[in-house]
Amino acid sequence: MDSSVRAALWRWARPGLISAGQGLTVGLLSVTNLALFLLSVVSLLLIPALGIGFVLFPTVTVLVRLSLTLQRRMSRWAGQPIVSPYQPVPAGMPLGSWRRFRWTVSDPATWRDFGWLLPGTVTGAVCLLAFALPLYGLEGILLVPLMIYLITDGYGYALFWPMENAVEAWLCGPQGWLILGAGLTVGPWLLWLHFRFAGFFLAPTQAQELALRVRHLTITRADTIDTQAAELRRIERDLHDGAQARLVALRMSIGLAAELLTHDPVRAARLLGEAQQASGQALVELRDLVRGIYPPVLAERGLDGAVRALALTVTPPVDVDIDLPGSPPAAVEAAAYFAVAELLANVAKHSAARHASVRLAHAAGMLRMEVRDDGHGGATFDAGSGLAGVRRRLAAFDGTMTVTSPPGGPTIVTMELPCELSSRRTSPFSGTV
Repeated sequence: MDSSVRAALWRWARPGLISAGQGLTVGLLSVTNLALFLLSVVSLLLIPALGIGFVLFPTVTVLVRLSLTLQRRMSRWAGQPIVSPYQPVPAGMPLGSWRRFRWTVSDPATWRDFGWLLPGTVTGAVCLLAFALPLYGLEGILLVPLMIYLITDGYGYALFWPMENAVEAWLCGPQGWLILGAGLTVGPWLLWLHFRFAGFFLAPTQAQELALRVRHLTITRADTIDTQAAELRRIERDLHDGAQARLVALRMSIGLAAELLTHDPVRAARLLGEAQQASGQALVELRDLVRGIYPPVLAERGLDGAVRALALTVTPPVDVDIDLPGSPPAAVEAAAYFAVAELLANVAKHSAARHASVRLAHAAGMLRMEVRDDGHGGATFDAGSGLAGVRRRLAAFDGTMTVTSPPGGPTIVTMELPCELSSRRTSPFSGTV
C-alpha cells in the first residue's frame, strides 16, 4: 500500500481509535452514575429514619461531585468543555452537621447533578458502542482464517457460533471491515452527543456563572492588591538602597568640594570627579528602575519588537513567531512582556534547554502566548520558578495560564489575555530586531 494512502487511512482511523478507548472509559464510569443514583435515593429516604439521611446525603453528594468533576474533565475529549459550577464549602460546615445538610440541599448544582445520574447512565452505556463496534468488527476480520479452518474440520459448532460452510465464514471478513469502519466513524460522534447532552445538566446556570465570576474577581482583586503592594515595596527598596544612597553621597561630595575649593582646589577637583561618576551610576540605576516599571522598548517598538529584542538576550536560541495586527492596551502589553520575560528567564536558568520558541497571536478578542522549550521539564507553580507570580500578574487582567511540563520535557506554557487591539504603533525607532 502506498505510504500516502496509509497516512490518509491513519488520519481517518486515529480519532475513532482514540474514541474507542474514551468510550470504554465513559461507559464504565456510567456504572458509577447508577450506583450513586441509588445511594442518593436511599440517603434521601433515610432522612425521616432517625436522621441518618442528614449525615448520609451530604456524604453521597461529595462522592457524586467527585465523579461528575471527573466526567466534566473528560468532556474536553469531545471538544465540549464543561465548567464546574460548585462553590467552595464554607468554613465551619463539617460533614454530618445540620448546616452542611442545609447548604447541600439549597445548592442548585446538587439537584442538577442528581438529575443527570440516570440519563448519564443511559448515554454513557451508549458510548460503549464506540468501543464495542470496532472490537466486533476486528474480531470478524482476524478470526476468518481460524474459523474457516475449524469449519472445514468440523469444529465450527463446538468452538464458535454455528456456521454451515466456508462461504458464510468468508462473509465475516467484509462484514468485519464494514462494522470496523462504522465504529471508527460513529465513535467520536457518540462521545460528542453524550457530552453535549451532559452540558444541559452539568454546566453552570447563569446565576452560578455570575457567582463564580464574582468569586474569581474577588480573588484576583486581592492578588492584584498584594502584587501592587509588593511592587511598590520593591521600588521603594530599590530607590532607598540604590539611587537615593548615591544621591546623598553625591550631595555630600559636592558640599565638601565647595568647602575645599578655596584652599585645596586639587582635592576639590578630585571630589567633583568622584561626584560626576556617582551621578552617572545613580542615573544608570534610575534607568534600570524605570525599565522595571515599563520598559522603554515597549514604548518604542511595541510588544512585537520588545519580545524579539528580549529573545536575543536568552542563552538558548529562541524562535519568535508573532502575528499581531495591532497593539494591545499599555497595561496588557506590559503584563504580556513581563510574563514572556519571566518564562524566558526560567528557560535560561532552570530548563537546560537547547532550543526554545515564543509564539504570540491575537484572535477572537484574546491575546494568546506560548513559550515552549525542549528542556528537562518538571516545571510547576510551587517549584519557586516564578510561575505563580506570572499567573497572578495575568489574573489581574482576567488572563489564564496553563503549564504542561512532564519529566523529561518538553515544557509548554500557554497564556491568554482578553484584550482588543488598536492600530499598530508607529515610531521612528520601531522595527524588528
